Amino acid sequence: MAKRRTKKRTHLRAANGSNVASKNASSAMNKSPKSMVIRVGAGEIGPSVSQLVKDVRSMMEPDTASRLKERKANKLKDYTVMTGPLGVTHLLLFSKSGSGNTNLRLALTPRGPTLHFRVENYSLCKDVIKALKHPKGWDKLHLTPPLLVMNNFMSSKTDEEKHSKAVPKHLESLTTTVFQSLFPPISPQTTPLSSIRRIMLLNREMAPEQTEDGSYIINLRHYAITTKRTGIPKRIRRLDPKEQRHRDRKAGALPNLGKLDDVADYLLDPSAAGYTSASETELDTDAEVEVMESTTKKVLNKRELQRMRAGEKKSSKPSDPNVEKRAVKLVELGPRMKLKLTKVEEGLCNGKVLWHHALTKSEAETKQLDEAWEKKRKEKEQRRKEQKENIEKKRKERGKGGEAVENEDEVDEDGADLDDEWDSEDFEDDDDEEMEEAPADD
Repeated sequence: MAKRRTKKRTHLRAANGSNVASKNASSAMNKSPKSMVIRVGAGEIGPSVSQLVKDVRSMMEPDTASRLKERKANKLKDYTVMTGPLGVTHLLLFSKSGSGNTNLRLALTPRGPTLHFRVENYSLCKDVIKALKHPKGWDKLHLTPPLLVMNNFMSSKTDEEKHSKAVPKHLESLTTTVFQSLFPPISPQTTPLSSIRRIMLLNREMAPEQTEDGSYIINLRHYAITTKRTGIPKRIRRLDPKEQRHRDRKAGALPNLGKLDDVADYLLDPSAAGYTSASETELDTDAEVEVMESTTKKVLNKRELQRMRAGEKKSSKPSDPNVEKRAVKLVELGPRMKLKLTKVEEGLCNGKVLWHHALTKSEAETKQLDEAWEKKRKEKEQRRKEQKENIEKKRKERGKGGEAVENEDEVDEDGADLDDEWDSEDFEDDDDEEMEEAPADD
């Protein structure tokens, strides 16, 4: 029997390729966390905060909605509805209160919790770049997520006992977990070092003179990582082909030696004791590390192996030819933010308050609020149960061939929306609002 012909047309291959790409995209969506940076009240927060939102989006790339367009009529539910289909795991909501404070809400989807921060002060990317002498270009830095570095996120018991308004231990660990889940985890065995191009630094202020009444304050910084080879004079390093790739082509691949009699006059400067000038030997670096050079190894025969071993025995310290020293330097990209934790909520911007920085409740008030929340939950379950019974009743009345009721999960018998009530008040985060749900601190 003849073999069946397999179609290999261009449009069919493109369709098959799109299916494979969609499967890969869906699998990648489930693995890596994704975020949405939203400005609440698009025309009311001002141009400075709008630019801050753009800078934060560039910092959160590539797994973020960098081209998101907000409208004045958009409500929080418009974004939460799309978090499931798009695989969004984090929401960063920037807003401005009536008193003029800039607020940031970091929420996990779909059920919370929500961390409320007050942006004490911030600096935009353009301001940080202007302050630098040698700023770093963006280039391809945002093709991979940044490396998250966290410092001082767990306080000691003595610091917590000193202040009655300090954040409880379990909420400290919750805050740490929320920030750790912003970016995908890094595996030292599989992640290549060349893919780590940026660092997001979160430093919590722990000194008593820096914090007031045990307040939870975080300083956020964003840096680019640059590396240079060390142990080689600068003029000799310029002749390395790897260094020439990163230089400007207009400057020329080789230096101009027309005015010199010998190449040694260029490589070795007698005034610097066989090296270059003193200013060229000093590298403006933060640290020096040893890394394995990603080069192909040559297979040596028996005689060459014996020579290599004999050379290692003669030398006092054996050296690996594939290990080289690199000078690491951090160049700030921006933005900068100083965040103060003001409130922790249980749900997604609409739940029970677990902690508040200003308001405290007694045990009786906390118990009363818990009972009110439990009563509200039971009422909601009862309404859903009645809704389901009404839908079944209408189906039986219409008969087996009747039309199904549309929007069964959202509309009850009277046409009322049974989901959480989302109105314009959900976006207000003024410090003067009444927080009756705040429990007492232990």
